[in-house]
Amino acid sequence: MNRHPSRRQLIQAAGVAGLGMSCAAPSPKAEIEPAAEMPRIPLGVSTYSYWHFSKEKYPIENVIDHAAEIGFDGVEILHRQMRDETAGYMNDLKRRAWDRGLDLIMLSIHQDFVDPSAEKRLEAIDHTKHCIDLAHQMGIPAIRLNTGRWGTTRSFDELMAAEGQEPPIEGYTNEDGIKWCVDSIRECIPHAAAAGVVMALENHWGLSTSIDLLLRIYREVGDPWLAINMDTGNYVGDPYPQIEQLAPHASIVQAKTYPGGGVWYTLDLDYHRIAGILRDAGFEGYVSLEMEGEAPAEQAVTDSYRILRDAFG
Repeated sequence: MNRHPSRRQLIQAAGVAGLGMSCAAPSPKAEIEPAAEMPRIPLGVSTYSYWHFSKEKYPIENVIDHAAEIGFDGVEILHRQMRDETAGYMNDLKRRAWDRGLDLIMLSIHQDFVDPSAEKRLEAIDHTKHCIDLAHQMGIPAIRLNTGRWGTTRSFDELMAAEGQEPPIEGYTNEDGIKWCVDSIRECIPHAAAAGVVMALENHWGLSTSIDLLLRIYREVGDPWLAINMDTGNYVGDPYPQIEQLAPHASIVQAKTYPGGGVWYTLDLDYHRIAGILRDAGFEGYVSLEMEGEAPAEQAVTDSYRILRDAFG
């Protein structure tokens, strides 16, 4: 795992060497000493961690700057948080990340393939292809993909109260939804392959509340341009057996934390245990923080970084 130092590690090492015997105060990233005996897993942070869909968007530029100051290796961009889709704006984000020694690791998009309307599914396919192009423009190697939801629950709060279980639309079954997902993803595969952008399918409620259904969709598509994005917080019941089930297939992980109590719910996740599961499964990708707590974002993200760095080396 991570046999070669990243560009960010080299930049940080060069900076330490240049300080010599300086008595300057240590930066936040110097406060955590990685466990030498464990392979180091790179850490990213989602821009969502600073925003949570509040009325005013938190600037992605500020996320990049803060992530670099703390010591993250990469930033995951939430598509809905982008100011616009102009080439100038996207190029500025790419250049800012480069200047701060950070990777842009994933573009998280919102689309829904679970719809009886062929027209609506085509809209979701077109949106997915469009976001693949945005990721390609920004040099981002992956997009986050959802299965989608039936929409028979009126709100996310109601879905959480039902433990993520949502009945199909009358006259349809989950088998219909699975077929729509598989067919829609297959429609996007050539576009993803041509752009060199992986689609990482997340356990993100809807059909993917069931890990068995998620993996069934993944296997039925059966293409290297479809991967698994494993979220540590989106489970009904005991998360650890489900994490063990997904870990061998995961190419990226989104790690939930809940400082100050969760916006929607709170889980007490043992990240040393999760890190062990991932290492045992041979995981070599990024772990991307999704701070989903009510605490002030910048301090909560900093505290969450320390938790993840302690667990993941």
